[in-house]
Amino acid sequence: MEVLRTLPHGHVVAALGTIRNLSLDALLGNSKEAVLVLAMIVSRIIAPASKLATARGLSLESATTSLPHLLELGDVDEDALYGALDWLLSQQKRIEDALASRHLQDGSLVLYDVTSTYFEGTTCPLAHIGYNRDQKKGKRQIVIGLLCSAEGCPICVEVFDGNVADPQTLKSQILKVRERFGLERVIFVGDRGMITEARLREDIMSREGLDWITALRAPSIKKLVQDKAIQVTLFDTVNMAEVSHPDYPGQRLIVCRNPLLARQRAHKRLALLEATETQLERVRQATLRDKRRLKGKDKIALRVGKIIDKYKVAKHFKIHIDDDSFHFERDADSIAQEAALDGLYVIRTSVPKAAMEADQVVRAYKDLSQVEQAFRSLKTIDLQIRPIFHRLSDRVRAHVFLCFLAYYVVWHMRRLLAPVLFDDDDPAAAEEARKDPVAPALRSASAERKAQSKRTAEGLPVHSFQTLMEHLGTLCLNTIRVTHTKGTDEFTRVTSPTKVQQKALELLGVSLLM
Repeated sequence: MEVLRTLPHGHVVAALGTIRNLSLDALLGNSKEAVLVLAMIVSRIIAPASKLATARGLSLESATTSLPHLLELGDVDEDALYGALDWLLSQQKRIEDALASRHLQDGSLVLYDVTSTYFEGTTCPLAHIGYNRDQKKGKRQIVIGLLCSAEGCPICVEVFDGNVADPQTLKSQILKVRERFGLERVIFVGDRGMITEARLREDIMSREGLDWITALRAPSIKKLVQDKAIQVTLFDTVNMAEVSHPDYPGQRLIVCRNPLLARQRAHKRLALLEATETQLERVRQATLRDKRRLKGKDKIALRVGKIIDKYKVAKHFKIHIDDDSFHFERDADSIAQEAALDGLYVIRTSVPKAAMEADQVVRAYKDLSQVEQAFRSLKTIDLQIRPIFHRLSDRVRAHVFLCFLAYYVVWHMRRLLAPVLFDDDDPAAAEEARKDPVAPALRSASAERKAQSKRTAEGLPVHSFQTLMEHLGTLCLNTIRVTHTKGTDEFTRVTSPTKVQQKALELLGVSLLM
């Protein structure tokens, strides 16, 4: 007996089987391009790589998994994948419309946020220097807008020029939801940098049936405090209170105070003040010493300016500089005014109380964290959308949409696999245990047990999504040749699964025999 070839198989079955259970393969169709797109989605989930590396892994001759055998791909080259990407972009609206019909309905709450991702190269028309979220100075970037259901399920994605401001992306999403998805009533949830006063006035308030949930910026909160709309006594017994103000007629303002965040901000401010004082005192001492005394208003100001720029708390100090002296002290009033805002945030909404209670509005706004989690998955841990090397704008859009579809599959896989992952497998219990919607999110008792013991309730080892997929990849499809008196026979056999592998396949509802 001779083992002719061994190909990783289990993670392929997990991803491909989930795609088929979601009918995403049927949504793509059965054309040659559709099958290649299907193969690229699975490849992006199990081993994100360049198109060249992906093409080699999908060719029978150089296959790195069982995927080309399962999809009967034959030889695949880079040009074929690029052609499939071009086809995919032409199908984006149709596919997104179908996903919206699955996961949204009239009156739905939708979550919207944007991120940016840096770009390799300088020739793509979409790539520009803009507001940088990746700490990559000097890198061009693109902006990506993602719209999700209230549960965090991704519905659609759009790529914008890298120098587009967040609020400028909102109008196209509103039109998409209202006109393409056909939703007459919808509640948009976006952060304070997204749903701005200008966007409310120009794009939202004039549209009947369109409600929104957002938050106020710090200057607006400060004005509420100054106008006595927000007072400390509001939070004597609770961390949430609903107030009104003439600047926001017909709208609801829900003031939240997070004690943990308040303590963190107070601690950080104190640390910055003390660090600034230490450095400023050294400058003051330099103006008093006998030898090489620091003097000259400009020279002293230059030293002080460097310190102020470093710690960013200049507003909390009173500073006086002369030609031969320097004095400073804390500004107690400024510090007190800022401290009054510690841990405070104000959620602003047009949703009437009859439709959503205050605690529901707070929870809806905090659900934006699910979009942030989606971006983390897209950009780093799971799908590695970057680096992006494409030169053509449409190729960039197609690449992002491909990664979006892969995340759609991963999102469903993680929910199904939660019992064997470190993910919370009982979020409803966790939410019920958190009586205060303002308080930080809690993990359920079962999730805490998993985190502590590193074992499931059945005694199986707990995994991250990445390590579970790696473990599933050790389930192999083996091609075996047997020589006997009448000649030779070839057949395939799949490695016997471990208990955790079998459990994962059962949770996903897929079989090793495809």
